[in-house]
Amino acid sequence: MKNLFAAFVVLLLATACASTVVPPPKTADHYLQEGETFFEQGLYDDAIANWEKVRDSYYSPELNTLAEMKIAEAYFLSERYIEAATAYEDFLKQHPNHPRTAELLNQLGLSYYNQILTPDRDQTATKNALVTFNDLLKRFPDYPRQYELKEKIAQCQDRLAEHEMIVGNFYLRTEKYQAAVNRISPIFNRYPDYSKKDEAYYYLGHAYLMLENRQQAANAFNILYREYPSSKYVLAAQKLVEKEY
Repeated sequence: MKNLFAAFVVLLLATACASTVVPPPKTADHYLQEGETFFEQGLYDDAIANWEKVRDSYYSPELNTLAEMKIAEAYFLSERYIEAATAYEDFLKQHPNHPRTAELLNQLGLSYYNQILTPDRDQTATKNALVTFNDLLKRFPDYPRQYELKEKIAQCQDRLAEHEMIVGNFYLRTEKYQAAVNRISPIFNRYPDYSKKDEAYYYLGHAYLMLENRQQAANAFNILYREYPSSKYVLAAQKLVEKEY
């Protein structure tokens, strides 16, 4: 009986000892690979959580850098563009000479581009996208996707011009004619490829006409007649001139 009790005590102690064994901590490599698995499954939040552990472990500069890039990419693919832009910005500040700088600048620009609002709303994201795309084009003139890049730049410029037109028209409707001129007139130099310049010349001429600045109104309308003869605003301008004269 004593031997049986002693054996039971030994077994109990062995079980207790076994239950207190602490598993070895997971390595940065483990979290990196686990993040990859989640990423491939489209579980971006879980991937980010693992890669943040890699980044915060300071295991090696190479792994930290890789984790930072992967975090930004996961934010982008999960359409969390605000977080993606912040992650790309931080990365480019910390690694200004990284071999993938051109690609990362493009991703930063797209992060802003995907936040662009309708032309009647705040255009901060549009401006940020335009600055980033122009910076990419300036720093990497041989960037292989130049056509897409220039197309995005043109779209950003058009959106900013359209925003200025909306504000200018608001001033025109509320009879703040000088404010309308101040908002519309810079469009032609600032955004020379604006797709609705005929409309801009019409409203600029209209504002000048309301200010009784007939020479400037005539200049705007003459450009409209000469450069956009088939525009619907030509007839509108003629009617406006006939009414005011």
